[in-house]
Amino acid sequence: MPTVHREKGHRFYFFSHEPNEPPHIHVDKGGATLKAWLDPVTFAKASGFRPREINAILAMVTEHRAVLLEAWHEYFG
Repeated sequence: MPTVHREKGHRFYFFSHEPNEPPHIHVDKGGATLKAWLDPVTFAKASGFRPREINAILAMVTEHRAVLLEAWHEYFG
């Protein structure tokens, strides 16, 4: 599970066994988790985050989208 970014207590990562899915990122904080697609940035699913937190995370994903996509393509080729 390569971690590609950390911000405000959130860990941004992807699973190494998901190369057949479109580019996406997983975000964890505490016991909560979220999955977001990267192209375009859209909400996929979440557990434990409130709607306001989900919106804040999606804003962080949007802000760092280029770096996250680069890490995805670098890892999966």
